Amino acid sequence: MKAKELRERTVEELEGMLRTLERQMFDTRFKNFTNRLDDTSLISKTRRDLARVKTLLSAKKQSSEPAAPKPAT
Repeated sequence: MKAKELRERTVEELEGMLRTLERQMFDTRFKNFTNRLDDTSLISKTRRDLARVKTLLSAKKQSSEPAAPKPAT
């Protein structure tokens, strides 16, 4: 999954992808633990995709929030 494709998605879509990727990460790690995972590179690929989604999600949320007023000193 490319970051360019993810930037075009909405916050709701990214949150849905986040839940899906977290579940996929759990399933992949569980299969690896029980020796049923054939392609172990899926673990790192899923982890990277999860990090991309989390990064873009936090950036979108941060940019949409209004700036907090600075306290007077």
